[in-house]
Amino acid sequence: MIEYSVRRSSRARRVRVSVEAERGVEVVLPRRAPEREAAAAIRELRPWIERRVAELDRARATVAARAGTVPYLGQTLRLVGQPGRTRVHRRAALERFYRRAARQEVGDRLDAACAQAGTTYTQLTIRGQRTRWASCSRTGAMSFNWRLLLAPAPVLDYVVWHEVCHLEVLDHSPRFWSLLERRCPGSREQVRWLRRHGATLVL
Repeated sequence: MIEYSVRRSSRARRVRVSVEAERGVEVVLPRRAPEREAAAAIRELRPWIERRVAELDRARATVAARAGTVPYLGQTLRLVGQPGRTRVHRRAALERFYRRAARQEVGDRLDAACAQAGTTYTQLTIRGQRTRWASCSRTGAMSFNWRLLLAPAPVLDYVVWHEVCHLEVLDHSPRFWSLLERRCPGSREQVRWLRRHGATLVL
């Protein structure tokens, strides 16, 4: 039996199921939808839900196995504790470190990629979104998730090129994917890595 919670949303137009580390299995129902639609969605999506739960279990095991270390673009950094700091304080300090580092790591790659592509962006923001790795607006404003620094360097390189290509093609049409493959050969391998290991990119 799959345990799940139900949340109603006035903005929801259809039943939506999500599986996340923090919330577990959640069904979002439109405000007027009958409760039975939640159970029906769980039954219909059971194989996908079970696969997703297994992925999250593997991700938790991976994070637990780090034992005093954190990943940084494919390298392993060892954490050195400071007297008087609680785990919560350490985590907040770590996130601040990654956010500062992300501005430099992403900024350097973004500048280089734009120079190579002959394009420009208008601004760079570092965020901690739950569901997005990066985005590019119509005005050329770039936003990147600091958690990308927990991934191997080629994954960050791919995400940067993905957004730089959006400066020329804003959608995900065949033209976009063709452009991305020319600019970042082998990008599909990095897409697969993110899909498989994205849940491990947490502190």
